[in-house]
Amino acid sequence: MNILQVCPHPYERGSGGISEHVRCISERLAKRHDVTVYATDPSGMLPRYELINGVKVERYRRFAPSNAYFFSWELLLKLRNARFDVVHGHGYHAFPMHIAPLANTGKFVVTTHFHGGSPSVFRNCLYGLFKPVGEISLTKADAIIAVSEFEKRLLCTYFKLEADKIVVIPNGLDLSEFACLKRRRRGFRSILYVGRLERSKGVQFLVEVLPQLDDDVVLEMVGKGSLREFLENRAKQLGVRDRVLFFQNLSRRDLLQKYVDSDAFVLLSQHEAYSLVVAEALTAGAYCIVANTSGLSEWVDGVNCFGLGLPLDLTELKALISDVFERKGQKFDVKMWKSKILDWDEVVAQLEHVYCS
Repeated sequence: MNILQVCPHPYERGSGGISEHVRCISERLAKRHDVTVYATDPSGMLPRYELINGVKVERYRRFAPSNAYFFSWELLLKLRNARFDVVHGHGYHAFPMHIAPLANTGKFVVTTHFHGGSPSVFRNCLYGLFKPVGEISLTKADAIIAVSEFEKRLLCTYFKLEADKIVVIPNGLDLSEFACLKRRRRGFRSILYVGRLERSKGVQFLVEVLPQLDDDVVLEMVGKGSLREFLENRAKQLGVRDRVLFFQNLSRRDLLQKYVDSDAFVLLSQHEAYSLVVAEALTAGAYCIVANTSGLSEWVDGVNCFGLGLPLDLTELKALISDVFERKGQKFDVKMWKSKILDWDEVVAQLEHVYCS
């Protein structure tokens, strides 16, 4: 098959989110099919054309008001003249998915990564205006893929879609990466966060709770974002700056080792359709604490993953972190997550079935 993946992000390793999702499926599909990715480039610094592990990548300049929506007129013009057997658009919350049907194709598939609202008032206003466009795109789709049952229910409710039009295919992992990892002994206990440094992810609460925890507890934050300077300054004000460690651009191996070494992985995000980082943390054997909301609630089992309601109570967060620290070393069974944590090869097999049906 001749397959086009339409990605709202730059398509580069380590960028996370939808870009990582598209990269992982595209490279595996390219072993058996002719795969092209149309992506966007906010900087204009990345190569316009690349061949990456068998995937033909084309990047187009974009305009992103409030770092959202990712409009690209170059991409629109390119799609109008494109012809593929399958066109697969990604990311409801960005412009590229909605112009993907302009391409001439036998089958149009979307993976929405839909999480509903936003903490930004501006973006929420735009979501309301954007809804008619979204309804048209989803109506045109021959198949809609959700990454969780939560996302499927949200799509059915928000757009009044028939449930049988939506297929749930979770995000994947390369499970072989976790095979030889071993926990290292360190002279401190760690709380780990991986993701963008933004308020909507709840990272500020981790700095706020740190002074209430024992002096040997360190907060390790892996990622980039606009909130870093604020987090550093707040940690100084609270007298815990030496206990907050920032990391970015880690190798894949080093990131996975962070999961294995951590005593508690915490993600207090308001909006998540699935959360690949929680899947990675659980697979690495890390006990998790998440906001008991959106797609994160599906991970909460009270055994390996624990939920906190929003708005957050710091006293409850402190108590739960302390409780999880006590559990480290106890038997951890990730088998119960088999239905939600798939290898990327399994994900691609299910995608091929959708493409051919």
